[in-house]
Amino acid sequence: MTSTGPHKPDLPSPLDQTTWEQLYARLERPLYNVVYRWLWQAEDAQDVVQEAFMRLWDMRQRVDSHTAQALVYRIALNLAANRRRRRKVWRWVTLEALRQTADEGPGAEALVSAHQQKAAVRRAIDALPEKQRRVMTLCAFGAMSYAEIADILEISPGTVASRRHTALQNLQHMLAKEGKS
Repeated sequence: MTSTGPHKPDLPSPLDQTTWEQLYARLERPLYNVVYRWLWQAEDAQDVVQEAFMRLWDMRQRVDSHTAQALVYRIALNLAANRRRRRKVWRWVTLEALRQTADEGPGAEALVSAHQQKAAVRRAIDALPEKQRRVMTLCAFGAMSYAEIADILEISPGTVASRRHTALQNLQHMLAKEGKS
């Protein structure tokens, strides 16, 4: 009589170059969209995405290819948060400069109003606690399910839903408050 012995769990499969390249091709744009909404600067967002993938590559021997997607998102969000903390001065287009540009063409009021609305939304998102901001950017710009976001942030899908709900309430409150000012 032969015994098959205890069931061995599936061993992790290290990240190989082909899998890494496929992951990059599939995730580079969605990851950029998320990071851009975190930093609001295209060049910084691209730098963070590149660095996240390079770090993933450097860790490839210790990374299970099945969890690489969540890991690269986690790396990128952490890099973006660090970059944001280091950067103290935001470079916003001044309202005066926008008015000067708008005065040169039709629809000046609409252009100024659109800029003001975008700036208000950015300020409100920036004012969210970091955990809520991470969930909101992944939900809004990552095109992922709650389960995928939960894997990235290492929280439960219920917590993702709860943080998103709370963040939306906070955003509505902040935007309504700003609209009354």
